[in-house]
Amino acid sequence: METSLILCAVVIITCILTNKLTNRIGVPAVLVFMAIGMVFGSEGIFKIPFDNFGIAEKICSTALVFIMFYGGFGTSLKAAKPVLKQSICMSTLGVVLTSVLTGVFCHYVLHMSLKEGMLLGAVVGSTDAASVFSILRSKQLNLKDGTASILEVESGSNDPVAYMMTMIILSWMSLSNQNIVWMLIKQIGVGFLFGIGVGVLAVWSLKHIEFEIEGMDTILMIALVLLAYAGSVLLGGNGYLSVYLQGIIIGNQKFDHKVALIHFFDGINHLAQILIFFLLGLLVFPSQLLGIAGSAILVFIGLTFIARPIATFLLLLPFRASFKQKTLIAFSGLRGAASIVFAIMVTVSPVYTKSDVFNIVFCVALISVTFQGLLLPVVAERLDMVDDGQNVMKTFSDYQEEQQIQLIQMKMEKDHKYVGKKISELRIKNMLIVLIKRGDEDIIPRAEVKIKEGDILVLSAQSYEGDIDMVLREETVEEGDGRIGCQIKDLPKMEERMIALIRREDGSTVIPKGETVIQKGDVLAISGN
Repeated sequence: METSLILCAVVIITCILTNKLTNRIGVPAVLVFMAIGMVFGSEGIFKIPFDNFGIAEKICSTALVFIMFYGGFGTSLKAAKPVLKQSICMSTLGVVLTSVLTGVFCHYVLHMSLKEGMLLGAVVGSTDAASVFSILRSKQLNLKDGTASILEVESGSNDPVAYMMTMIILSWMSLSNQNIVWMLIKQIGVGFLFGIGVGVLAVWSLKHIEFEIEGMDTILMIALVLLAYAGSVLLGGNGYLSVYLQGIIIGNQKFDHKVALIHFFDGINHLAQILIFFLLGLLVFPSQLLGIAGSAILVFIGLTFIARPIATFLLLLPFRASFKQKTLIAFSGLRGAASIVFAIMVTVSPVYTKSDVFNIVFCVALISVTFQGLLLPVVAERLDMVDDGQNVMKTFSDYQEEQQIQLIQMKMEKDHKYVGKKISELRIKNMLIVLIKRGDEDIIPRAEVKIKEGDILVLSAQSYEGDIDMVLREETVEEGDGRIGCQIKDLPKMEERMIALIRREDGSTVIPKGETVIQKGDVLAISGN
């Protein structure tokens, strides 16, 4: 057991260290995770024997649950609203059309049976959120016309559809008497209702339950995520759809300690990706890939240059997307974690006993991440779709993600030099006191307020991770707002609230002073009532 634990530690540390390197040189991290798995695998350097698809399926399915939850948790409906219709269209009809076209391609070009071709098309039908997010953010690809938002929402929400198609085709191949239409209705209906129900329960719990021990809310969230998935599956629903919807509901609510949950599930998401791609590399036998390499390349070509572009151009036609935007979206359909998990599910299914789908999907994912992942920034540049004036969609409405502005707390001890002084007398450079906690009282830090022993100052600076109950509320300054052109010190009705920071329309962040002028498009983060 000790040897296994040491091995797990070594693998995780290796993946984390190589991830830092790959971000610098622009290589998708998932590619390295797969390579590390192959190095440790049966035909690698360390020759660890592992070919148990049953165990791998259980581990990877559980990991995908948290990846799917995080995809919903990280979807800001406010930020995604302008492109929500296009994204949903691509993540539903886009997956169906891409899968069908890929299946037909495999049937006629690779001479697979129609059912086997459709099965392969369904398995590779969804795009990989982890790869898309990683490339967009590590390369700081700010794309025109909300393209980055479309890609992020699409890739974060299309896995449940690919899963449903995979299950439906497996049912079709089994020649069972199960009503496929009823199965589809149950998958969507139960998955939808169960996900929303558990999501609402989770939000209520986070807002109303007072946890005696710090961190218990995180443990509760893990339990509710597992409940949303397992409960839905037991009732015949789509568990992945449930956890995704649950994540959306929770991620778009405001509650105490949300920052801690964000960081925790961000770490869990990365660990899940490491686990899936490492196990993929561990499961594969490179010697077996030579026989199917040609077929895999053809599948990749049919998927990437025929099926995906046709689906993209047809579905985005009503939205009057430009040719350049449609071309970039079509090229950005990277395959990854979900396709791998679905391929493992197919391999352990009694309906399909071959290993061809798994090996082909491995090669397709490998080629996709390498070819499309490395060339995506180049293609965006060539299509003139890079826009430095537009931000890539932020994952959360969470100011802690802004590297320019963070929150820290400072407790005033008896001999601290600030004790006994007024706010106006303090010499604090490049920081702003946004709140004073005095016992159970929240005090807006006006110039005449005197600092007392035991006060906790909350300042705009770097890395605040405390448990002070403070919520920053957003207000967007739209055209016609009377505050436009006014200095902060001249704003009315500011006695019991304070502007903690301002995010300009160009994406920059401003620490507000009395002389700061409010501009159209500013997003004001306000503390107080």
